[in-house]
Amino acid sequence: MTSTPPFPELLSLIENRSAALREAVAAAPDRTARVPGCPDWSLTDLVAHLGAVHRFWAATVSEADDSRPPAPERIGDREPHGDLLEWSAASTALLLAALRDAGPEDPSWAWWAGSGAPLTAGAVARHQVQEAAVHAYDAQETIGRPEPLPAAVAVDGVGEFLSVGLGSLGAWPHRPARVGFHAVEGPSWTLDLSPVGARQGPAASGEPVTRVQATASDLVLALYCRIPLSAVRVDGDRSVAEQLTVWSNSD
Repeated sequence: MTSTPPFPELLSLIENRSAALREAVAAAPDRTARVPGCPDWSLTDLVAHLGAVHRFWAATVSEADDSRPPAPERIGDREPHGDLLEWSAASTALLLAALRDAGPEDPSWAWWAGSGAPLTAGAVARHQVQEAAVHAYDAQETIGRPEPLPAAVAVDGVGEFLSVGLGSLGAWPHRPARVGFHAVEGPSWTLDLSPVGARQGPAASGEPVTRVQATASDLVLALYCRIPLSAVRVDGDRSVAEQLTVWSNSD
């Protein structure tokens, strides 16, 4: 297991990865090109999505209320207007300003209450690093220039996905299993899947039936279904890894 980067670093990573997305889109010869990781979207749709996400979480963090999301009128207009990339940069700036004003311990509503993860501005910042990073990869892949996620993003991203994303899904619908994830950079994570749900870092009580190994970047991208399982090493019961991929990315 690894520690989450400090709050100021999380904000810098949000800014950096959002800028990386805009840089890729600015270099695109055609913004109507389909995004491989989100095939229903064009590059324009991708930028609009991330900007709307930033504006939503800026309003949510500013509410400082962990009991409910803000009313629509508190969020304001989330549709792009004017120059798309300038609007995107302004959206990122709104999110970063709200997070800086709040600080990491301020309460915030979030969709992951069922995971047990904190309902704080710091937890929002942590997740928004992953949102921006994966979508920056999407934009880069669309223009044929995919880059690995930065190490600080990817290493924390594995744990964030396991604890927050999977931890919010409820009961595991298959036979209970323990899965080990190992990044070639060094960190490892253990995940238990059961009727209780997905739980990261359980007490030591048996070896994983499935082990997944790759760079931290490839682990994150595989978990988000940006690259196939064949791109990472899977030892043991491969069916568990396949079930996990389907379960974590079903609507």
